[in-house]
Amino acid sequence: MHINDFDFNLPAELIAQHPPAQRGSSRLLVALPGQQVIDSHFSQLEDFINAGDVLVFNNTRVMKARLFGHKITGGQIEALIERVIDEHTALAHIRSSKSPKPGAKLIFEGNIQAEMLQRQGELFILRFNHTETVWSLLEAHGHLPLPPYITRGADDHDDERYQTVYAKYQGAVAAPTAGLHFTESILQRLRDKGAHLTEVTLHVGAGTFQPVRVENIAQHHMHSEWYEVSEQVVAEIAAAKARGNKVWAIGTTAVRALESAARSGQLQAGQGDTNIFITPGYQFKVVDQMITNFHLPKSTLLMLVSAFRGYQDIRELYQHAVAQKYRFFSYGDAMLLGKNTGG
Repeated sequence: MHINDFDFNLPAELIAQHPPAQRGSSRLLVALPGQQVIDSHFSQLEDFINAGDVLVFNNTRVMKARLFGHKITGGQIEALIERVIDEHTALAHIRSSKSPKPGAKLIFEGNIQAEMLQRQGELFILRFNHTETVWSLLEAHGHLPLPPYITRGADDHDDERYQTVYAKYQGAVAAPTAGLHFTESILQRLRDKGAHLTEVTLHVGAGTFQPVRVENIAQHHMHSEWYEVSEQVVAEIAAAKARGNKVWAIGTTAVRALESAARSGQLQAGQGDTNIFITPGYQFKVVDQMITNFHLPKSTLLMLVSAFRGYQDIRELYQHAVAQKYRFFSYGDAMLLGKNTGG
């Protein structure tokens, strides 16, 4: 398929610049196969879930991954930590007038000093010259990396609202945004309904925001992200399938983790890097239903939901969302999608 097949017109005013006043107060567009589309609210999510269904959440936590500073020669520089390699080394995106060369000294806010060791493709390996770990340096001096389409700087409010209430393991550069809608109250109502809640981990990388730069999407090389699926999750899902219940993925990142763990044809526990690229024609092995936000034009995530729900259905659902003035992207509203078994 062609990249322009995944383009659509989006009025700028529909791009959410702030989270809703209250977590969980977003709208919910419900699109189940064979049923009429419903304009609902996220607070009514349990109405669409059956006792015994399994909901799979991504428990990654967003790092304060953005650092501002300068080269020792004086030029301004910005680093976005993509992945912490060990206690004193990290892989980073670098923005500056000229890319630093190996051996270059960098000084960030808080007098954080680092050396650029070498390039790794488009990324840079940085070694931090401190007794504290990279994690503690980021927590003390880093900034939350809001997505590029949010045209303001992160503030203290974002420190809470750009994390899920169940976030546990540091390592993401972007939030698993479908999870931002859930409150402790909504989670408890789902448990009371008889749903089984379980968790995987996928550390979302900055590549999730990078546009596809090739015309033929089959030529796109997907960024790599670390994931883990436990034996407990595999057992929960197997039991649900045996009961005839649905498996729900809370967000495209949970989809990617589960489908990566099922690449052999059967869901297996494991961990590692995944660069799975899901496009129309992909046969889903695990996920039956999905909660997701509205995604960027020409993005790999729009391709994923098109594969899941059906290309034409997604086009029509997005047209409906624009017409009904749903809020788009990370801080926007949500969709409930059932898998289109007809392809």
